[in-house]
Amino acid sequence: MADLVRVRHWAHALMALHLDPSWSFAFDNAKKRAGQCNFTHKRISVSRYLASRYDDDDVHQILLHEVAHAMAGPRAGHGPRWKKLAHDLGYDGKRTHDGEIADELAPWVGSCPAGHTHYRYRKPTRPLSCGLCGRGFRTENAITWAHREITAAARRRAAASAGQ
Repeated sequence: MADLVRVRHWAHALMALHLDPSWSFAFDNAKKRAGQCNFTHKRISVSRYLASRYDDDDVHQILLHEVAHAMAGPRAGHGPRWKKLAHDLGYDGKRTHDGEIADELAPWVGSCPAGHTHYRYRKPTRPLSCGLCGRGFRTENAITWAHREITAAARRRAAASAGQ
């Protein structure tokens, strides 16, 4: 589990090496997105919930990913320019996050007939089927959703485990 004080230190060091001083770093409250490069506010952020779940190497890769976005510019996306800059920085990961999410904070929990569990942070607005059971929408794989209350105590526990 990464120490958030150390993550902040790494972020500032990487940004000092590769970005102009107008860029800043922050932790955010994202539950599914590991990092973000915000060009409007010139801010790189990392999810405090997810950073506290990942090991140091994974968090360092998230930072490299986002710094490469800042260097490549807002139109680069995950294209060739970003890819080269990311590689040159030492990034060896994927283009998008596919690791653990803060599922204990998801107010919507779904289950398919095969028993796979799915989490959503917003109420599903249309019928969904389980992607683990088959590609495309199939009524026999439909997910049944249940709402659960996320208590203030649960949020405090998640924040405490995130190093706040």
